[in-house]
Amino acid sequence: MLIVEEAASLTEAANHFRQRPTAEILTSEVVPLAAACRFLEDESGRILRGRRLGWRRRPLWLSGVHSEIQREPHGLILIIAPGNYPLFLPAVQTLQALVARNAVLIKPGDNGSRAAQAFVEILHRAGLPQNLAHVLSEEAIAAQSAIELGIDKVILTGSASTGQAVLAQCAKTLTPTTIELSGCDAVFVRADADLDLVVRALRFGLRLNNGATCIAPRRVFVNRDLVSELETRLRAAIFETSLILDPRRLGCVTDALVAGADFVKGSIQSDGQLLSVPIILSAVASSMRIACEDIFAPVLSLIPVANDAEALAFSLQCPYALGAAIFSRDAAAAHSFAGKVRAGVVVINDLIVPTADPRLPFGGRGRSGFGTTRGAEGLLEMTTPR
Repeated sequence: MLIVEEAASLTEAANHFRQRPTAEILTSEVVPLAAACRFLEDESGRILRGRRLGWRRRPLWLSGVHSEIQREPHGLILIIAPGNYPLFLPAVQTLQALVARNAVLIKPGDNGSRAAQAFVEILHRAGLPQNLAHVLSEEAIAAQSAIELGIDKVILTGSASTGQAVLAQCAKTLTPTTIELSGCDAVFVRADADLDLVVRALRFGLRLNNGATCIAPRRVFVNRDLVSELETRLRAAIFETSLILDPRRLGCVTDALVAGADFVKGSIQSDGQLLSVPIILSAVASSMRIACEDIFAPVLSLIPVANDAEALAFSLQCPYALGAAIFSRDAAAAHSFAGKVRAGVVVINDLIVPTADPRLPFGGRGRSGFGTTRGAEGLLEMTTPR
């Protein structure tokens, strides 16, 4: 596969203007992309195949009528990509769109042009006609102009505010959209959770891509009996590094501290910029602003709860519903609880990594968007039934 042969160059392109470890780029972007290619190669024919309905359950008064359902391409699909995973996210969506016989325009996120262009060049080397995939500029006007000139569907991965703006423009022409938006993901630490596992998972979730992952942990609903021990373990296990961010993105941290939250890890400069990360706060209330906003940074809030019912009720106060994780030694109870969680994807005793399974769809609810990308369901989103 060309993706494997060009893994080094793709990794370099995806790391343009970023400072991520090479191994992290390979494991979070290149390897999952190759897996998605293999999945489509093996399964797309079956998923997109037309289906004859036959005679079973056909109304008697339609005797002699033969029916078939076909999957047709939309036509020209605009993929508006994010800046945090500039290769994996738009590339998988591009592959799915092309496999479903659409043409594609890719609008990269910030500093994502090199990754997008590198991937499209691989597609052309593999034999894709030049006119079926094109990379636009990174400026927002590029997407706006494409929608205005006329495209057949938009696939957006981005913030909730960007989603609102794109939907407003698409509404004028009734252009269909699939939008995967911000997250403020919940982690449920039940009373019987393995705290060693919880700490390892939270440490990974906070470090991955410097916290700039839409399904990174943000709100940890932890049983009150475990709060003190979890705080102690997090202090010992997590090391701080320096990172400067826009102070406007961290106002909710300051608000939480004023309202009574405490630092477990991290600190903020007097000018409001993040100095030491990750930021982990304890004694956070679910009604605080920090528990209801999409903070695209390594910030974690520990929210004490009395039981599962209270954790679930508190979690529903947040308008975002992208992903969630449950930690428990009782697999049956965790699966039962998962069925009550409002989120597009729920992981048990793990974080983030299982969602890269190419067989699985990915998408959110509420302020985290609607529709799905990836998996069989994501491939079908690139088509319309006839």
